[in-house]
Amino acid sequence: MIIFKRKIEKELLKWKETPHRMPLVIKGLRQCGKTFIVRKFAGEHYRHVVYVNFVLEPQKTLAFRGSKDVDSILFSLSSMMPDAEFVPGETCLILDEIQDCPDARTALKSFREHGGYDVIATGSLLGVKGYGEKLNKEHSRLLGKNSVPVGYETIMTMYTLDFEEFLWANGIKEETVERGRRCFLNEEPVPDGVHYAFRELFLRYVAVGGLPAAVSAYLTANSMGEVARVYSSVIDEYEDDMVKYAPDEDKPRIRECFESIPAQLAKENKKFQYLVIRKNARSSQYEGSLQWLEEAGIVSRCYNVHSPELPFAGNRKDDVFKVYAADIGILTAMLDSGTHADILQGRLLGYKGAIFESVMADILRKKGQKLYYYQKDSGLELDFLIRLDGECVPCEVKAASSKAKSLATVLKHPETYHVRRALKFADANVGRSGAVLTVPFYMAIFLEFENADDIELPPIDADEVNRMAGDFDRQGRAVIL
Repeated sequence: MIIFKRKIEKELLKWKETPHRMPLVIKGLRQCGKTFIVRKFAGEHYRHVVYVNFVLEPQKTLAFRGSKDVDSILFSLSSMMPDAEFVPGETCLILDEIQDCPDARTALKSFREHGGYDVIATGSLLGVKGYGEKLNKEHSRLLGKNSVPVGYETIMTMYTLDFEEFLWANGIKEETVERGRRCFLNEEPVPDGVHYAFRELFLRYVAVGGLPAAVSAYLTANSMGEVARVYSSVIDEYEDDMVKYAPDEDKPRIRECFESIPAQLAKENKKFQYLVIRKNARSSQYEGSLQWLEEAGIVSRCYNVHSPELPFAGNRKDDVFKVYAADIGILTAMLDSGTHADILQGRLLGYKGAIFESVMADILRKKGQKLYYYQKDSGLELDFLIRLDGECVPCEVKAASSKAKSLATVLKHPETYHVRRALKFADANVGRSGAVLTVPFYMAIFLEFENADDIELPPIDADEVNRMAGDFDRQGRAVIL
């Protein structure tokens, strides 16, 4: 079995090193590797690990019924798991597929207040509103709406492999990746040999996607047929979820929404249109279905904005958006069976733009970014907008060698669009032309975004503030508090 190095491992270690840490909930798409990475991490950092899977062992949900007292829960678990060892400060309790046990999610508050045991919960569909209620309506009625312990858990989102993790899986050393990062930051062309290798691996990532099982099939069997079988199985699981857990009235519509994604992206104007799903379809019929897919982590929306300026969320048009699959491999798996070979051999024609836009959305989302674009009725369009160094920076994705006319228009009129520089991702090496920096597609992984947690605020000199207030007061000026 191939063991992948995942970025979330660093985040897990940060969590473990945090004093007075809260129970950790990891949510993410089915088959993104949550269970494997959590069990690996716990095995490496705890003396004792107790693993519970509520899907495979539904009887263990009984341990969380009734009293939410930690000692009562552990006593019940011990009776079902005689070999389990619960030692305060040395035990990690893993609650896998916690969405199938709403009681366990509620009990996280008790574990937080107890403080003796680290708890890591994982689950799919945790973002879907009413999931727990769907599984256990009577229990949810008794608990009320606040069964999720707000303020008593830390939530992380895990994604399928991003392109940098895919590089590591293919044996590319971190030092080599860093060499590419320096070329991006210094605006230097990547050496031809490295550029060729990165380009080829990027095309393979587009074809294979980031599902761990698919990447493993590609690396061990070197067969796109095996990759396709993995995705076929996973997509079947997603569609089973749609039938099993979605509201009855939405079940057929959710699937229709999902299956329309390739056709939505095939249009020159990739704005999501309900009429593409079905003739005479209306937003009122399908909005809830689309929302379900987004909350399940299967798709991501990219919102149009009124103007290419910050803040994007304040400028977005809620009813104008594109929809991308959460993993590029999902999209390619939904296309014709020969698409993988077309990607690897450069035989894509008109659909090429949709695929490369989708992989850019894939990379940005896996960096934790919300997606935005800009389009006017006149036809002017900027594929993606990102925030870099406190300003709006358009990102154009050019699968063909055509010029970025919209980008040139926007940069020519900074007084109107407030844009001073831009990035163009293309099948090319690094090069600059005025305000536009052209870089290879694969360099999207080197984008670094601001994190509010990293901002250091200078201390306030309280003595100085008090002195100035006193000066104002002595001069007879009003002091407004």
